[in-house]
Amino acid sequence: MSGLTKDEIAALVARDIPPGSYVNLGIGLPTQVADHLVDGSGVVLHTENGMLVMGPRPAEGEHDPDLTNAGKQPVTELPGASYFDSAASFAMMRGGHLDVCVLGAFQVSATGDLANWHTGAADAIPAVGGAMDLAIGARSVFVMMTLFAKDGSPKLVPECTYPLTGVACVTRVYSDLAVFDLVGGEAIVRETFGTTYDDLERRLDVPLRDGTRAPDPPHPSKEIR
Repeated sequence: MSGLTKDEIAALVARDIPPGSYVNLGIGLPTQVADHLVDGSGVVLHTENGMLVMGPRPAEGEHDPDLTNAGKQPVTELPGASYFDSAASFAMMRGGHLDVCVLGAFQVSATGDLANWHTGAADAIPAVGGAMDLAIGARSVFVMMTLFAKDGSPKLVPECTYPLTGVACVTRVYSDLAVFDLVGGEAIVRETFGTTYDDLERRLDVPLRDGTRAPDPPHPSKEIR
């Protein structure tokens, strides 16, 4: 079974972000989305550490050490970029000003619960950071992850067993094998890669619905609490 690479998952996410959206890209895999946004889309990238209108990664040897994202990776600035302190940045996150945030995950439940900050591993250094603020504050929460862990266990689950970051907050999951919309406690399979709906149904213990032949649904979002 061969699914998408991490870079290909990032390209899918970038494809589905509506033009003109204000977007936060979480630490890790989600940062790759910036490299796939189309010029002229009007998407505005926000970083938790205090920057708006962030650009993609700089060319090798051309990075500015003062320009980084929340994961300490070098980034570029685009025309109109602005900078602010953490208080202003978190006010944007908590105040419902972000249209989309893209986060990684250890587990996502069929009802949209998110666990992405701690696995309980003895050598882990757990830190929830701003993920809980993003998960509850953004209008749509996209998760990027492999569908199965290294031991073969599913990461899309009936109920999360790891400590939660947010409850009923995830609207869409992008994985190496499929894209899922989470609606009403069901995982609607929108696209598959290197696998089939029937195989996913055998391997996942969550309520699935085949949406691969249905018209595209409205852009998933949730009410601001």
